[in-house]
Amino acid sequence: MKCLFKNIALAAMFLTLSMAQSNAQTQSTTVSVGGVNAVLIKPSKPVGSLILLAGGDGRIGVEGNGTIIKEGNQLVRTRMNYAQKGFAVLVPDYGYNLSELVEYMRGIQKPVTVVGTSRGTQRAARGISKGARPDKLVLTSGFLSNASGDTENMINILESPTLLPPTLVIHHRHDHCKLTLPDGVQDFVSWSKGKSRIVWLEGGDEVGNPCEAQSHHGFRGIDQKVVDLVSGFAR
Repeated sequence: MKCLFKNIALAAMFLTLSMAQSNAQTQSTTVSVGGVNAVLIKPSKPVGSLILLAGGDGRIGVEGNGTIIKEGNQLVRTRMNYAQKGFAVLVPDYGYNLSELVEYMRGIQKPVTVVGTSRGTQRAARGISKGARPDKLVLTSGFLSNASGDTENMINILESPTLLPPTLVIHHRHDHCKLTLPDGVQDFVSWSKGKSRIVWLEGGDEVGNPCEAQSHHGFRGIDQKVVDLVSGFAR
């Protein structure tokens, strides 16, 4: 019986050490890429790299020691979920050069997938139009076409689908934001000439402004569904 309790205690100790080691391996740090602060989360053996582009004005307040002041954005608040799935994750503050971010993460682990949400999809499009070449692209709650509700969208910025890498579009069927309406999705998918596919999501909650992160636009209540889809595509 004493041996049994001893073995249980040892197993518990090793489990605790293993969890501590895992947490250490995915600790957030702050790095500077092209003069812009970004949070880097780097597992010991990453399966790929993700660059998460926040929506809104993009100013998330990256400080030292891997901390972020504004954590509400859907991609920002789920950043650790991706690291737990084995990805090296980079979350930049406003003012970044997307090409520099892609090359930085390519030096850590390929493939490199850019994930933009809401106005982050506009910044992804502008970065790609200026020469950024990620291996893959994910657009969530995106500014995709004129039918989305804003003329500054993926189609109008890129002008040609030849610049698109393989692309996954994730959109909520009940996104009520007037700038990212579901009506704009099919126009983009058709324009992409086979380079993109759409996954529709439903469910979750909507609180407050329909263009903010606590609404269907921000996938409130179904974060893990988004994480699973992005991870499966990026891997």
